[in-house]
Amino acid sequence: MSQPHPAPAAAEWRLAVLSVWHPALGAPLDPVAVVGLDQRPGSNAPAHLVWVPLAFEAADPWRELLAGGVTADLLDHWAAQNSAVAVDFVDVPEGAVDLAHAAGLVLDELLAEVLPALPDRGEG
Repeated sequence: MSQPHPAPAAAEWRLAVLSVWHPALGAPLDPVAVVGLDQRPGSNAPAHLVWVPLAFEAADPWRELLAGGVTADLLDHWAAQNSAVAVDFVDVPEGAVDLAHAAGLVLDELLAEVLPALPDRGEG
C-alpha cells in the first residue's frame, strides 16, 4: 500500500494549536483546538477547525474569540498576547493530503502524546 502524497498546497497552510489556561500549571498550556488556515488566495476552504473532545467548557474562551471567524492576522495577534489563551504554531505533518487531514493529524498527536502527559486541571 502506498503512502499518501502531501498536497502541493501544504506550503501555503498554517496550523496552530489553541490552548487555554491550565489551573494546575498556571499557564495557558491546555490544548482545546487545532486550527488550519489555507493562505492561498481564493481557497475554497480557507480555514479548518477541530476541537479536542471533552474540552467543551474549557474551550469557551476560544469559542468566543473565534465567533467572528479566524484569519492569519488574528492568530498572529492572539499569539502575541500574554493572556489566558495561547496560540502555538506547528509544522504541517508529513503526509497530510489536505488541510482537514493536517489538522486531524495534529489533533491525533495531541490526544496521543500531549494531553495524557498533562496533570488534571484541578477543577471540579
